[in-house]
Amino acid sequence: MPAQPTDHSVAAVRAFNRFYTRKLGALDQHLLDSPFSLAEARVLYELAHRETTTAKEIGVLLGLDAGYLSRIVQSFDEKGLISRTPLPSDRRQQQLSLTAKGRQAFAKLDRSSQQEIAAMLADLPAPSRQRLVGAMATIEDLLEPPSQTRPAVLLRSHRAGDIGWVISRHGAVYTEEYGWDASFEALVAEIGAQFLRSYDADREHCWIAELAGEPVGSIFLVKGSDDIAKLRLLLVEKKARGLGVGRALTEQCIRFARDRHYKTIELWTQSILTTARDIYARAGFRKIAEEPHASFGVELIGETWTLTL
Repeated sequence: MPAQPTDHSVAAVRAFNRFYTRKLGALDQHLLDSPFSLAEARVLYELAHRETTTAKEIGVLLGLDAGYLSRIVQSFDEKGLISRTPLPSDRRQQQLSLTAKGRQAFAKLDRSSQQEIAAMLADLPAPSRQRLVGAMATIEDLLEPPSQTRPAVLLRSHRAGDIGWVISRHGAVYTEEYGWDASFEALVAEIGAQFLRSYDADREHCWIAELAGEPVGSIFLVKGSDDIAKLRLLLVEKKARGLGVGRALTEQCIRFARDRHYKTIELWTQSILTTARDIYARAGFRKIAEEPHASFGVELIGETWTLTL
């Protein structure tokens, strides 16, 4: 049986908790000058990173009182941030998912958090940043070890019919989750057609992720110039999210680009695509530019990211 923690270790953890919540401004009534409290922001985060969920599942995950969580959900519903549908297996419960307005609200909050943390880290020299990130990873691994069992995902090269699947699923997913119109599907179709017409197998590639024999994700690496490759059309189906599919696809692109002696990988994404942005940041990409634009029937903030190989 492990030894009981000492009073000193308990006090140290409590002191760290007080320090870190103050450092992040978590005790403020509204987080990051947003209309959301810390609890509301955490609920919004969970909704943004899940295909659908229930209030009960979020309550268990976050340890929130059922009555308090119910008031948060009702507030989100009144503001048009979420949609609610009865759970087929138990109609007393409701499935929750973010609306396009909800995803825009989360993207704004996520962007503010990104900027605040970046400003905090900017005051530290690079070795200190590495120590900080490493210490945080150690805390996570010790208090909540990652699951060791995940379904096997296969990454394979594209074959006949795959580009059509990529176009179809991009159109459906982005309309359903973000409210984008058919012009986005048309753009994906143009990219797919150009890829097939000018495909250079030595310098370009498309990978399809499969789960149990079914396509669940895609990514492209295409030639921009002799030195610059472009990462395009990363997609992961809802059923495969949380399994590391997006990370695996991105890492495959990076390996291929290095093998082909590219010097840089560039990509264009949107601030609202928070999960993809997180994958890019973890892979070492950095954002170098952003610009508001009106496309696909909505107002967006386009971002350019690069990775030096």
